[in-house]
Amino acid sequence: MRRVLILGGTGWLGREIARLAVAAGDSVTCLARGESGAAPAGIEFVQADRRKPGAYATLQRDWDEVIELAYEPELVQPALDALARHAAHWTLVSTGSVYASNDSLGPNEPLADETAALVHPTDMDDYGHAKAAAEAATAAALGGRENRPRLLTVRPGLIVGPGDPTDRFGYWPARLQRGGAVLAPDTQSRFVQVIDVADLAEWLVRAGRERRTGIVNAVGDVHPMADFFAQALEAVRSDADLVTAEDAWLVKHGVNYWAGPHSLPLWIPTADAGLTQRSNRRYLEAGGTLRPLHETIERSLADEVARGVDRARRSGLSSAEERELLTALARDADPGAAFSVAQRRRDNN
Repeated sequence: MRRVLILGGTGWLGREIARLAVAAGDSVTCLARGESGAAPAGIEFVQADRRKPGAYATLQRDWDEVIELAYEPELVQPALDALARHAAHWTLVSTGSVYASNDSLGPNEPLADETAALVHPTDMDDYGHAKAAAEAATAAALGGRENRPRLLTVRPGLIVGPGDPTDRFGYWPARLQRGGAVLAPDTQSRFVQVIDVADLAEWLVRAGRERRTGIVNAVGDVHPMADFFAQALEAVRSDADLVTAEDAWLVKHGVNYWAGPHSLPLWIPTADAGLTQRSNRRYLEAGGTLRPLHETIERSLADEVARGVDRARRSGLSSAEERELLTALARDADPGAAFSVAQRRRDNN
């Protein structure tokens, strides 16, 4: 029986990894404070604060696989010091945010791959910088950057699906299902690239079992944002109208990019379109799978309904905020400044 240690395991992705590893027959131990959620059934749960001395005292034994999900230096380095010598294989779940550039790509440019330049980690309060530092520390502890016989570094993009605590993706199927006029960004030169949490977790378990090494962008296929909205409308069986607003107007009215309060999730500046256009060739060649986008949308909607589509969210616009913005847009716009998805479809046919 394979012995797997997950440094985490009670949060969203970690819990899914633990659940699937148990289902695959592994003996799974999770080390966490347990504040992000309940530990999955069938695991050994070690409750400890990794910032405190002795957190790893009972875990210094042989492991077939260690999976690190953290990014904070005060968590990553002590774990390496205590456990690296005990691990036959180590998986670091990093992020696509480690890349130095998110420049928009030209129509004939190849998607950026794992050889793209990384940020120089100087600000440990910045998520991408901290993950880049975690990559360097982990590579050094397990053989250095040019020799990784035990290390798999995984750089996911936007992880989505049931249980997503960020609301960055689920906001849209939930909002579209309500119908009516839906405030949306201009989709021109914008893309959506996501990976379903179940697909990522399943591959992480399998890649550890196969002892894969190297660096892999675990990202989904690239979809034009207009196609994402079309698939979402069909998947949720909605007759909603997308009322688009230009970037300058949205910014002027305090709407935030990407995530967080008073935002339009998935909307990023067109200059940063490379963020959602990473190559997933290595992931697919390593046996990674991607379910169809419409299936992830349907899974997300079912989860949204179960959790309550009208609940307070960490990302997106409240109903009142959206109504106020739509009223302002109608007041400010000339007849051609806002149009529905139905009109967009007619224009594209």
